[in-house]
Amino acid sequence: MSPEADQVTPRPVPTHLARQIAYGARMLSLDGHDDFNQGQISVRRPGSDVFFIKNALCGFDEATPAQVVAASTDPHAPVDPLAPPELPLHQAIYRARPDVNGIVHSHAPYTLVFGATDLYLRPLSHDGSYFAGRLGLFTQTSNTVLDQSTGEAIAKSLGSGEGLLLRNHGGVVVGRSVRHAAVLAQVLERACRLQLLAEQTGVPYVWASDEDVQLKRDFIYADLSIRSYWEYAVRRVDATWPAAARW
Repeated sequence: MSPEADQVTPRPVPTHLARQIAYGARMLSLDGHDDFNQGQISVRRPGSDVFFIKNALCGFDEATPAQVVAASTDPHAPVDPLAPPELPLHQAIYRARPDVNGIVHSHAPYTLVFGATDLYLRPLSHDGSYFAGRLGLFTQTSNTVLDQSTGEAIAKSLGSGEGLLLRNHGGVVVGRSVRHAAVLAQVLERACRLQLLAEQTGVPYVWASDEDVQLKRDFIYADLSIRSYWEYAVRRVDATWPAAARW
C-alpha cells in the first residue's frame, strides 16, 4: 500500500448491503468456494459509481457486515486500505455493465477445473441450462487481477454474458443484484461438477434441448425463484452460524 492509501477515510457502508454481502459470502462458503481469504463478493446500487465488497483479510466463511468496505468504479479514486487486491476486476465489470449490480469471483474447485479444460458447458442439468451459451472463457492470464487493463480484458471477454471462466483461476459470475450473483455462482459450480462427473463415465451422455433450456430459464431461474433460493441459502447460513441472524 502507498502512504496515501493509509490516509483514506473509509466511506460508510449501508447496513442492508453489508448484510447481503456477508450472507452471500457465507453461503458461498457452504457451497465449497473457500480458498483461505481469497475471492470476493460485491454489490452496488443501480446506476451508482460506488460499490461495496468483502475486505481483503477475511474468508467467505468468516465474513460479517463489519468486514465490508466501499470502493469506486473510478480507477483513480482513493482506495480503502482493506480493499481486496483484485478490485480492478470488479471496477472494470461495473464500468462496462450498467445492468450488473452484483459480482462474485471465487476459486470454486469444479469451476476452476472446468475452466482448465476446453469443454463447452452443456445443459446437462438445470444448472447447466442457465449458463449454456452464456459462459465465456478468459485465457489471457491465470494470474491475480491486479491492474485495470487485465480487469478491462476480463470485462470484454465477459461481454453481455452471465459468467466467465478464468483459465486456471476460477470463475466470475455477475447478476442484476448480489442475490442473483451469489445464487448463480452456486449454480455454476454445480453445473461444472455434474458435467465433469458425466465426462468421467467415459460413455456418451445427453443434455437438454434448446426448447427445454428456455423453459427452465423462464421458470427455474425467474426472479421469484432466485429469491426463494437466496432465502433458502440464508436459512442454511443461520443454521450453521446462528450469530448471523443477529446481524
